[in-house]
Amino acid sequence: MAYNLKGRNLLTLKDFSKEEINYLITLSEDLKSKKRAGISGNSLAGKNIALIFEKPSTRTRCAFAVAAKDEGGMPEYLGKNDIQLGKKETVADTARVLGRMFDGIEFRGYEHETVEILGEYAGVPVWNGLTDLYHPTQILADFLTLKENFGKLEGLNLVYTGDGRNNMANSLMVGSAIMGVNYTIAAPKELWPEPELVEECRELAAESGAKIELTADIKTGVKGADAIYTDVWVSMGEESEFEKRIELLTPYQVNMKMIELTENPSVIFLHCLPAYHNTETENGKKIFEEYGLEEMEVTDEVFESKYSKVFDQAENRMHTIKAVMTATL
Repeated sequence: MAYNLKGRNLLTLKDFSKEEINYLITLSEDLKSKKRAGISGNSLAGKNIALIFEKPSTRTRCAFAVAAKDEGGMPEYLGKNDIQLGKKETVADTARVLGRMFDGIEFRGYEHETVEILGEYAGVPVWNGLTDLYHPTQILADFLTLKENFGKLEGLNLVYTGDGRNNMANSLMVGSAIMGVNYTIAAPKELWPEPELVEECRELAAESGAKIELTADIKTGVKGADAIYTDVWVSMGEESEFEKRIELLTPYQVNMKMIELTENPSVIFLHCLPAYHNTETENGKKIFEEYGLEEMEVTDEVFESKYSKVFDQAENRMHTIKAVMTATL
């Protein structure tokens, strides 16, 4: 069943119902099959898309750009030094200017309030490409990946391990609660999400039949997991926290021992990327040398294993973002 989402913002998955999210995932599957068959569309023909980036990106930027062009749209990249957003001009004023010129606006940055103001004043659909609180387009790609591997979402057991109060942990909890996915955060108590968000998600889960659990115990947390998900231990802007996070989160590293603790031979590993799984990157080498590490949130053995579906996730960013844009424009 198709749903009319025209003109809608996507600031958090709380903006959409379970049925609407299922529709976006189904639409993503259709668009993905057409892409692979070499079939391009024109649903965004004549549409101009503003891509505002306070934070750099590989997957989000490329996914929006390619998805727009695939459907006949014209993306325009606006870096933090390209426009006056929040500097000489208020966010609300920038929103009203861009809304007169563009048909849709993507924002990737720091404060969630910024994307909320854009959504309130732009007058065109605004999509959250990541803020400090939420990353909804990533979750759509994650759920498409889960569905491709298990044929369903409802009743799956998803475990997030690591920094349990970052935007990924928050967004996965929201999405799981809405979609009926059992969700466990396995993390030290110091890094659990805000109690208010947990309570809100448990209320959503009561409607979908999902279970939302928090635990500091790795063994019980990952047992029976269908998917183990992690993210970098230190997000952009928190680099001063590296030493503390390494001490807290080293026991929660995704390694083969953790995979075995799931007791599920069909378990998959997910990561939103980029990942510190070896010392081959410039940043990774510098950090690992400073702290005497070779790997961080995930071992190279798991990252490169048959369990890892991280590059399927990365590709699925494009298909799900394309679905969001075509549905809302």
